[in-house]
Amino acid sequence: MKHLALKSLFGIALLAITISPLLGCRKKGDTTVKITVRDTLDKLVVGALVRLDGQATIDSPKAIVRHDTAYTNTSGVATFNYNEVYQLGQAGVAVLNITAEKDGMKGTGIIKIEEEKVSSQTVYVQN
Repeated sequence: MKHLALKSLFGIALLAITISPLLGCRKKGDTTVKITVRDTLDKLVVGALVRLDGQATIDSPKAIVRHDTAYTNTSGVATFNYNEVYQLGQAGVAVLNITAEKDGMKGTGIIKIEEEKVSSQTVYVQN
């Protein structure tokens, strides 16, 4: 009886040691931004230059400033990946200014990037 109880306890301990690392580690999800660019007629704008700019909120030698650019695809969407910026446990990612330009048309906006989600915004460009 005592031998069976000891064997069961050993089995439970081994199972707990094996499973606990799997439960404690969580894979980080993608943190991406999709900016859709449309004109004043609500048509998608293909090939627009989209800039995302952010300034540091504190003055320090290691202040982080973001400047990212991409062009809209055939669906009028520019995609940005911020996986390297977001770290697990971090509260928030960034709030960035949006500028979109194409053939003399320009539009602006702002976007809050949420961790492990696809953050989306639409910018309208005009002359």
